[in-house]
Amino acid sequence: MKKWLPNWRILSLFSVMTLFLAGCGKPFLSTLQPVGEVADMQKSLILLSSAIMILVVVVVSIIFVYVVVKFRQRDGEEERIPKQVEGSHKLEITWTVIPILLLLILAVPTVSYTFQLADVKEMEKEETDALVVNVTAHLYWWEFEYPNQEVVTSQDLYVPTDEKVYFNLKASDVKHSFWIPSAGGKMDTNTDNENKFWLEFDSKRVGQAPEELFYGKCAELCGPSHALMDFKVKTLPRDEFDQWIENMKNAEPTAETELAQAGEEIFEQSCITCHAVSADQKGVAPNLTNFGNRQMVAGHKANTPENLADWLEDPETFKPGNKMTGAYDELKPNEIEALVEYLSGLKVE
Repeated sequence: MKKWLPNWRILSLFSVMTLFLAGCGKPFLSTLQPVGEVADMQKSLILLSSAIMILVVVVVSIIFVYVVVKFRQRDGEEERIPKQVEGSHKLEITWTVIPILLLLILAVPTVSYTFQLADVKEMEKEETDALVVNVTAHLYWWEFEYPNQEVVTSQDLYVPTDEKVYFNLKASDVKHSFWIPSAGGKMDTNTDNENKFWLEFDSKRVGQAPEELFYGKCAELCGPSHALMDFKVKTLPRDEFDQWIENMKNAEPTAETELAQAGEEIFEQSCITCHAVSADQKGVAPNLTNFGNRQMVAGHKANTPENLADWLEDPETFKPGNKMTGAYDELKPNEIEALVEYLSGLKVE
């Protein structure tokens, strides 16, 4: 018996650690820290379904313990058989009706919220003041187009607070899934059709994220770099968002230093065939108009000159299977240094 004690102690320790670690994490990455109307509705469904499941488990456990204790075999009653209840109409009706009632309790708000969240009539009007964002998922990056504002960007999604933001979702290659955990549930992006939905960011609650920055993920297995297909969401008051749009429209990339000018020449000789540096243009690779303002390189590494240089030197190490791997001849150290200088200077703020 003593030999088992260390194993039980270790198991107990890990059980307690698991319980506490389950509550760890960043609030702006949690579905249980909602920052808008959509996330609020979905959290209420999570809590309701959890409450129903807990109730069922508690009731079944109580009945189980009661039956085990009451009808356990006692000394001298080995031949005693409890009363058999098979065929009891009352019991059969009871355990049929109760699950139906529980499902109805869960189904009514679920169906109601489903129709509310699928209501995108406002974005489908010919003339609308609603903010619409066309989201295109690529291997392994995100493109964001604001069609009414004629602005295209990538990787960092800018949205205003306290209003509905409507999304058109599609994929250019394989199925992906668009997900901002703290703002709402995921929605698939397909190659053969568009999915539409809306999200809202409450200005009173977005402050829980550093610099009002939220994390987005791809929630559909799409290839070797699926786990690295991240994007960032920057929330702004409406007037600041409008100013960002104007800055993007008026952006004119300039190389101020000799090193940056050398990088611009290299960029125009090779990179420009895939990347655009004008906010009104799309490309087969991410638009880089405001690259210097972005939080991350390749979506998941801090935007520092060192990380950018490493990415340009060997993209495959950062994101296995990405389409930039092998797309250009190997760059020399001095060319990488020049490109880093030029790209870091592409700012609109």
